[in-house]
Amino acid sequence: MRTLRTSATKPHDQDALAERELPPSKSQLKREMQALQDLGESLAALPPHRIDVLDVRDDLRQALREMQRIHSHEGRRRHAQYIGKLMRKIDPAPLRQALLDATGDSREAVARMHLLEDWRARLLSGDDALSAFLSQYPHADAQDLRQLVRATRAEKDAGKPPRQYRALFQRLKALLEPQDHEPDSP
Repeated sequence: MRTLRTSATKPHDQDALAERELPPSKSQLKREMQALQDLGESLAALPPHRIDVLDVRDDLRQALREMQRIHSHEGRRRHAQYIGKLMRKIDPAPLRQALLDATGDSREAVARMHLLEDWRARLLSGDDALSAFLSQYPHADAQDLRQLVRATRAEKDAGKPPRQYRALFQRLKALLEPQDHEPDSP
């Protein structure tokens, strides 16, 4: 029995080589476009100051802002397709990371949240933590922070709702991450 192979490659190697040379299938292209549309819809759901700081072209930024104003189902669907079309021209990886950071799903965002919670607990546990915090973050207003810590402790001792407790967290967040609360001005 003779075989008609003319090359030294095995048949399964030829199949693998042929698969690498083929362009992506129509179904694969549709899945990629749908993923870009979904990413665009998720970005459009962000608060306006988060959209403003995204590193994207102005036409895409405007389209993301416009998506928030559209309430019609069909209008939103068509606009999502338009956003997907605009996103084909850019690398979506930084946008995915920005979305993870904005929603708190990234490891870095979770680590920042734990740092804030740790500082809040340390500040409420003793007065020596305040001096440690001020030495690490000298731009913090010592008197304001001291008053807020005292008010939080008094609130906790009185069994009141955690209004000051939350305010302390927000103040620490503003001190440790000022870029999240101050959108860039044009």
